[in-house]
Amino acid sequence: MNPLTLEWIEKAEGDFAAAGRELRARKNPNFDAACFHAQQCAEKYLKAVLQEQTIPFGRTLVPSRQRYPVIRRPGRCAEPSIRRRRSVSSSGVALRRR
Repeated sequence: MNPLTLEWIEKAEGDFAAAGRELRARKNPNFDAACFHAQQCAEKYLKAVLQEQTIPFGRTLVPSRQRYPVIRRPGRCAEPSIRRRRSVSSSGVALRRR
């Protein structure tokens, strides 16, 4: 196995362990951090597969629009409705629109 592939796997397993620690925390578990580390784990395992198969990838795994064009239905917006979004005040408190 490629040494860089092994590095990606080690990093992914570290994120997996961190996510597990956050989920097992008895006092004040940080579910946001657990989700973050789970996402990072999946991304690093994907990078390990790409590295092993010598498929080039950049710093991020965002596909280019030329290779993967965005498919949109006419009359539909790709983003959620503004009415459904929350506004956040300068103090970080979420405010709901009425």
